[in-house]
Amino acid sequence: MREIVTIQVGEFANFVGSHFWNFQDELLGLASDPGSDPIFRNHNLNMDVLYRSGETQQGVATYTPRLVSVNLKGSLGTMSSRGTLYNEGSSSRSDSSTTWFGDVDTQRSEPRKRKLFLKSLYEEEQKVGKEIEDKDIVGSLDEEVECWTDFSKSHYHPQSLDELNGLWMDSKDFNNYGIGKDVFSEASRGEEICDRLRFFVEECDHIQGIKFLVDDSGGFAAVAADFLENMADEYTNVPVLLYSVRSPMSQMSPKKTVSNKLHDAISFSRLSSLCKLFTPIGLPSLTGSKASKFLNLGDEKPYRSSAVYAAALHASTIPFRMQPTSSDSSEVSNSMDVNTLVQLLTGRGRQNIVAILDSAMPAPTLAGKQLENTLLTNLKALTPEVNEDVEDNQAVESMCILGALRSEDKEALVSEVKNAVDASYEHAITKTKPLFCNLSVSRCPLPVPLPFPSIFGNLVGIKGEILSSPVSDSLYRGSLDVHSIPVATRWRSSSAILPFLESRMGHLEKLGIQWGAMGSDVVRSWGFGREELQEMRENLSKMVSELNPQFFESSDSD
Repeated sequence: MREIVTIQVGEFANFVGSHFWNFQDELLGLASDPGSDPIFRNHNLNMDVLYRSGETQQGVATYTPRLVSVNLKGSLGTMSSRGTLYNEGSSSRSDSSTTWFGDVDTQRSEPRKRKLFLKSLYEEEQKVGKEIEDKDIVGSLDEEVECWTDFSKSHYHPQSLDELNGLWMDSKDFNNYGIGKDVFSEASRGEEICDRLRFFVEECDHIQGIKFLVDDSGGFAAVAADFLENMADEYTNVPVLLYSVRSPMSQMSPKKTVSNKLHDAISFSRLSSLCKLFTPIGLPSLTGSKASKFLNLGDEKPYRSSAVYAAALHASTIPFRMQPTSSDSSEVSNSMDVNTLVQLLTGRGRQNIVAILDSAMPAPTLAGKQLENTLLTNLKALTPEVNEDVEDNQAVESMCILGALRSEDKEALVSEVKNAVDASYEHAITKTKPLFCNLSVSRCPLPVPLPFPSIFGNLVGIKGEILSSPVSDSLYRGSLDVHSIPVATRWRSSSAILPFLESRMGHLEKLGIQWGAMGSDVVRSWGFGREELQEMRENLSKMVSELNPQFFESSDSD
């Protein structure tokens, strides 16, 4: 077994994670349903990579994500931090508070009421009440979702959900690196989080890696960096895939302040030094972006924007749980583990650890007049600050395509997908062929769970096929209209990421390090001295020079 442990730190990371686990839960349900499409029943994916088997004290079998989720106190909505499966009562940690005999001031808030979707799950499990119709659930989600748990259909283990002890704060106020600097080390918080991770890692037979999502737009960047530092000491040989995920709302400010720019530079510098592969995800706006050509998205609601990123996360990591076979099966092709991906993207010539993630959702059908260009031209970056005009013949890519359609209603064979990708690169006029391109294929599309947001436009059909004419007048179609979608993703190690790197290096130099820099007081208040900042700047300059060898020459001439 080659297990993966998933970590989600911060509000938006947990929104993305909630959709991700909903996809997995849907796959599990479809695989065991004799009435579902055979393509889901024979998906050739090993779900044990992400899940653990266990049982409650009552002997009831459980199957839960191998997950550690970290967020602010009160962020779980109506869900208990011990999940919903294990009801052994309060933990010993909370029971120990009875040793206090002084006065107690109790402050109570009204308990939150279950949203309609969670109410329907509860009543279905308890077999009580009148069945709530799916159309009412889907119609309510957009307005009702406040927390990531409000649309989660997964069950979680008691060790999975960590609300930072004693930290009652609105996420909007937890908004810079300095405010999160000591959170991990205070009040035994770090110790408790590390214990949760240790629980999942120690029961793995052969862990292949850790998938780490962090909402690094505020104080959770510091929490994640301290967590990763602790992990590096204990799990030296376990590769970490780090995704920094940001909502459009966190980037709404029309003009970034000095504090914002320094936060981005320091957050990236620290986090990227503690992982094997760093993938930034989060466009300033998804509304009208190239990445949402067939989708109708709003930037204001993390419930909607996080769904797009979760779909890309699901598709890009599918190769890690494909059932390895002596030869490619008819359902999947080219499985690989985390370390293989890391070596592929970072170990071929240039030592670049910052990857771009592209996505096509839904992926286009393989048939049609524009066969050669559709796959490549529909892949759009979900990574911000990317220069798409760069032609980089040293680029290395790893692509994964799920559930590709040959035509509007016919699933493509694995061999047909491979041929289409080869043709795309062969005939592309504006795209320099990369130095190396890996391709993994799964015939199993992305299932659309009931609580998925209604973000599909009226040119998207029931299997995610792109139609030639609108299927209805409705601009917002959801899980009742679209049951599955083909998705294509591509990791790229390319010099197109240079603007992202250069902006962070420049802001650190000009605003934090230069004598009289505008932000020198800010970084000092965050606990960083000049020498530490210069070391960060040196590391960032090495990243830039890996992709732009002329950088050091121009620096020397200055």
